[in-house]
Amino acid sequence: MDLSGNVRSALGALPPGPRASVERLLRESRRGVDNVANTVRRQADRGDRSERWGFPPRLPTPVRVLIGPTNSAGQGTAWARAIERHSPGVGVRSLGVTNAFGFPQDYSVDPEHFHSAAWGADHRDYVCATFTHVVIEAGRTIFGRTLGGDCGPEIPVMRELGLQVAVLTHGSDARIPSRHARREPYSPFRDVTDPLTAKLEVTAQRYHDLLAVYDGTVLVSTPDMLADLPRAAWCPVVIDPARWRGPILTGLPARPVVVHAPSKAALKGTGLIEPVLEALDAAGVITYRRLHGIPSEHMPAAYREADIVADQFSLGSYGVAACEAMATGRIVLGHVSDDVRHTVRSATARDLPVVEATPETMAEVIRDLVRDSTRVEQISRAGLDFVHQVHDGRMAVDALTPFLAKVGA
Repeated sequence: MDLSGNVRSALGALPPGPRASVERLLRESRRGVDNVANTVRRQADRGDRSERWGFPPRLPTPVRVLIGPTNSAGQGTAWARAIERHSPGVGVRSLGVTNAFGFPQDYSVDPEHFHSAAWGADHRDYVCATFTHVVIEAGRTIFGRTLGGDCGPEIPVMRELGLQVAVLTHGSDARIPSRHARREPYSPFRDVTDPLTAKLEVTAQRYHDLLAVYDGTVLVSTPDMLADLPRAAWCPVVIDPARWRGPILTGLPARPVVVHAPSKAALKGTGLIEPVLEALDAAGVITYRRLHGIPSEHMPAAYREADIVADQFSLGSYGVAACEAMATGRIVLGHVSDDVRHTVRSATARDLPVVEATPETMAEVIRDLVRDSTRVEQISRAGLDFVHQVHDGRMAVDALTPFLAKVGA
């Protein structure tokens, strides 16, 4: 021990027994000082690394949640804000890999750094020191390539450190194409030789293998995914109804404007319904516009300029785009399976106000709507009510609350 002369003299005057006790206390004090110094150094180093990558500061709330890393359609951020609105004492941050869509997120990482060992290691240390709960989207890695290509090896690391971990699927990550092709007549996965179908089959099966040994919370963002993950809970997608709100339609013009904005044309049935819409346009029945490459901040105006939004026709479900269109008061057409409609009705006590249409019935459905202004107004009002009641964030928070209430390892 490095002791001053006065302390050494005082110790020398003590009997052996008390002197040994005092020396032990001094050694323990020195170790305590060293531990504090090391902690300060680690925190300073962590602060330097957080500043380097733009990691947000630690939230002041008792429960601190990370949602990421995909922020698909801005949903990570939408869920984060919904939780903060409706769950006192809970703070949330969303993480997303930088992309061209421009959806808001609390912090970002560009693709190059996301796959780097340096970012991954620093982000691992940051997450484990900062959050109490982590919601992993789409089975993706939270720590970059530090531990592997998916979240499988990361979950036990976080749990060992006392973090609560949930997984949330958006669709293609866990939808097994071969099963979907058997239950959906317009499934985009019927061609088993298609490279995309083969890739998705492998990816989804790998995710299911991961979930088979995972005993934690599983969430799905769209009700159709319960067919693939029956033990999951539906956590509805969230939109801001005020941002999208448009006027109630009291009827359709003789030649309505129909828009279609497929995020993934191969999976949304664009090839099935676009020839029908183009033929109706050529015949003067509708004015058809395909919306492509429009930044997310301009989409509300694009929908409000339309009368009808053709959503998706091959997966048998509905998602963010349909909710946004309903919030503008537009009439939404799509193919939604009977099973999904039953799931929605059971969970919400409401019928899904997406007008059923298929490639074969599309033309007649539109003509019927043009002739029936009373029905158009009823559907427009029902759509607005549905998104307010089901997709404004409250039902999503209800689904997440049991997970958020968990504490400790």
